[in-house]
Amino acid sequence: MAEPETEAGPDQHGYLSHRQILVVLGGLMTGMFLAALDQSIVGTALPRIVSDLGGLNHLSWVVTAYLLTSTASTPLWGKISDLYGRRPMFQAAIVVFLGGSLVAGAAASMAVLIAGRAVQGLGAGGLIALALATIGDVIPPRERGRYQGYFGAVFGTSSVAGPLLGGWFTDGPGWQWIFWINIPIGIAAMVVTSVALRMPSVRHKHSIDYVGAALIVASVSSILLFTAWAGPEFGWRDPLSLGLLLTGLSLAVCYVLAESRAAEPILPLRLFRNKVFRPTILFSAIMGLAMFGGIIFLPVYLQVVKGMSPTESGLALLPMVIGIFATSITSGRLVSRTGRYKLYPIIGAVVTGVAAVLLSTLHATTPYWQIAMYFFVFGAGLGFTLQIVVVAVQNAVERRDMGAATSSVTFFRSMGAAFGTAIFGAILTTRLGHYLAAGDGGAALSGEADLANNVQAIQALPADVKAVVVDAWVRALHDVFLTAVPILAVGFVAALFIPERPLRGVAPISPDVEAEVT
Repeated sequence: MAEPETEAGPDQHGYLSHRQILVVLGGLMTGMFLAALDQSIVGTALPRIVSDLGGLNHLSWVVTAYLLTSTASTPLWGKISDLYGRRPMFQAAIVVFLGGSLVAGAAASMAVLIAGRAVQGLGAGGLIALALATIGDVIPPRERGRYQGYFGAVFGTSSVAGPLLGGWFTDGPGWQWIFWINIPIGIAAMVVTSVALRMPSVRHKHSIDYVGAALIVASVSSILLFTAWAGPEFGWRDPLSLGLLLTGLSLAVCYVLAESRAAEPILPLRLFRNKVFRPTILFSAIMGLAMFGGIIFLPVYLQVVKGMSPTESGLALLPMVIGIFATSITSGRLVSRTGRYKLYPIIGAVVTGVAAVLLSTLHATTPYWQIAMYFFVFGAGLGFTLQIVVVAVQNAVERRDMGAATSSVTFFRSMGAAFGTAIFGAILTTRLGHYLAAGDGGAALSGEADLANNVQAIQALPADVKAVVVDAWVRALHDVFLTAVPILAVGFVAALFIPERPLRGVAPISPDVEAEVT
């Protein structure tokens, strides 16, 4: 009797059948969902966490530690998986992520919680990048859009579901379950990938580029710390902020020089000579900036201006999730059917730009049906771009660079998100202070610095003062979304420069490596 198809190995080209892919997809999407969800799920729980653990002055590090380690480790996971194989590295990332979740869930102090979040981020960098790279290994380029669309939907959905679930766990069983819920889900992902993910495990003759790894981690860490600290804590012109930025840029230059001589560079410089790779990673960075800028500040509008609770604001964002699902899955199927992908990033940039203009017109009296339409348009624009660019990059690089190239798209998108959060946050704070000072609240507005981060305090203000504050928030958010428009215009131009290369069917495993099915 024949073995079940899900237990069979890949074909002679290293690709799996549709039925096998569906099983593997479950494990990969679960791992990716965990990593993407934990980028945003903590936000709504932070006030309760501070109440239980103290350490208000370390509050930002609960988010920053995760972002820092996940972004800095992404290119390392991609390159190491090119050398040692995708499945063992993906499962190693799951183990690291679950270890961090256990530490964070059991934390009795802010220091332990931050340490757990840093370990979580270290694993998350591998989960997101390697899930996408694995799809590149087991699915022919022509068929990838059909499946990559689901990953785009997962990524967008988790970003919106995070605040909703964070509020629900905090109000219900306790904030610790934000981390403990990862354990059974992660174990399920481990089981699925162990049983179903049988693929070629490549064995290169290799040497680990320790110097390059150290330089890229140090450079990215310095730049991310600059974005995290400069505006909110020290100021953009503070010597420490400028020192971090200059250190990060200097280390980046040193990294380029070191990698030009490395036998196995972490991020091969030959990728930057690829005409598809260059505009694609620029486009990914810009869309990451726009996506996280929107996702962070839309709940702010709903909670501050419309007076919603965190849970209600999460539910109110569902139209954006529907938009992401609709266009991500549809565009992926169309790419697989036609073999063409260039049109969709262009459409995505245009639609997202239109959405930014629409969002800049929101007021305190805007009805929800109109808000929901704008959210849907915003999500639709993102859905056109989230994973199509991954298909384009994977189609343009050699199979030996699949992990490094795929992780690069995620890496630059994360860097864009970090800069977007810092830039838009600085614009919001600056313009909010300006509009509050220009308001008629008088002495009652002397604490506007605290109002920028305290939704409960705003809701408790006297009606006349609250009206001034809400109006200031609305006008400041207008400026934030309008600032995104010219940035998205740059993304549109970058999309125009992405070459259209016919998606390949199947290609044999490169003959310069030894492969065995594991």
